[in-house]
Amino acid sequence: MPDRMDRLVTLFGGGGFVGRYVAQHLYKIGARVRIAQTEPRRAFFLKPLGNLGQTQFAAVDIRNPDQVRLAVKNSDAVVNLVGVLKGDFQGLHVDGARNVAEACAAEGVPSLVHISAIGADPESESAYGRTKGEGEAAVRAAFARATIMRPSVVFGREDNFINRFAGLARVLPVLPVIRGPVKFQPVFAADVGKAVSAAALDPRTHGGKTYELGGPQVLTMRELMEWVCKSTGRNRTLVDVPDSVARMLARAFGWAPGAPITWDQWLMLQHDNIASAGADGFANFGIMPTPLSAVSEGWLTAYRRRGRFAAKQPY
Repeated sequence: MPDRMDRLVTLFGGGGFVGRYVAQHLYKIGARVRIAQTEPRRAFFLKPLGNLGQTQFAAVDIRNPDQVRLAVKNSDAVVNLVGVLKGDFQGLHVDGARNVAEACAAEGVPSLVHISAIGADPESESAYGRTKGEGEAAVRAAFARATIMRPSVVFGREDNFINRFAGLARVLPVLPVIRGPVKFQPVFAADVGKAVSAAALDPRTHGGKTYELGGPQVLTMRELMEWVCKSTGRNRTLVDVPDSVARMLARAFGWAPGAPITWDQWLMLQHDNIASAGADGFANFGIMPTPLSAVSEGWLTAYRRRGRFAAKQPY
C-alpha cells in the first residue's frame, strides 16, 4: 500500500453524518478522498476542507454493482458508511454491502471497513438490526479481511438524536419518555471517524476484526433526556409512556411521516445499545472516547433561551 500521503480512500456515504468526520481525519494526514454517494452535490461542502485536488466525487447507487465497481477502482482503501433508519433496509444494508465487498475483492482493494451497528444480528426482530447483521455476513463472505465497526448511538453537532431531544425540550413543556430504562453508550462522531480512518489505513493490524465503539458513559433513555434538559437550561417535566401505549402508537402510527417512533425503532428499543463486555473497541486504536459534556457546549447553546449568553448548566 502506498504512503499515507498518497493513498486514495473511497467513502461510500462520505457526505453523511459520520462520513464527514472520517473524511476530515483523512484530509489531516494527506490522503486523497473519493466521496461516492447517490447525490454527490450534498457532499460538496467537504471540498474546501481538503487541499486542492484532494477530494473526488462519484455519483453511485450502492445497489448498482456496476457503479460500485467503477467507484472502487484504484482505491487503496474503501469505507462503507451507508445506513438508514427507515426505507430500503435490504437493498442498502445487505445487497449494497455485498456489492461493495465483492467489488473490493474483484478490484484487489487492500482494505475495506464496513460500518455496522451495535445490535446487528441476523436473528433480530427489527429490520434494521437484522439487515445490519446480514450485511456483516455478506461482507465477510466476499471480503474476509474486512474490518467491521459497530458504534453505539453516535452524537455530534449534526446528529438527529441529541438535537432531536433538545429541539423538543425547547418547545414542549412536557416530554414523553419512551422505553426509559433502555441503555445507550453515546459515542462522539469525531472519535468514530478517527477510528474508522485508522482502520482503513492499517489493514495489517485491523483487517478481519470487529470493533464495538461505545462512549465513556452508559445512560438510560430517561437519564439522557434529563441531561439534555439540564444542558439546555430547560426545566421540563418528563413523563414515562407505558410500554403498552408506546407499542400501540408505534404499531398504529409509526408509518406516518413525522411519527415520534416507528415500529422498527420500537423493536430496536427492546434491547440495550451498549458495547459487549470484553469487546475490542477504542482502546485498540489508542483513542480515549469523548464524553457528551466535553463537546456539547459547542452546539447545544442554540437551544438555550439566551443562546451562548445563558449561564452554563452543570450536569
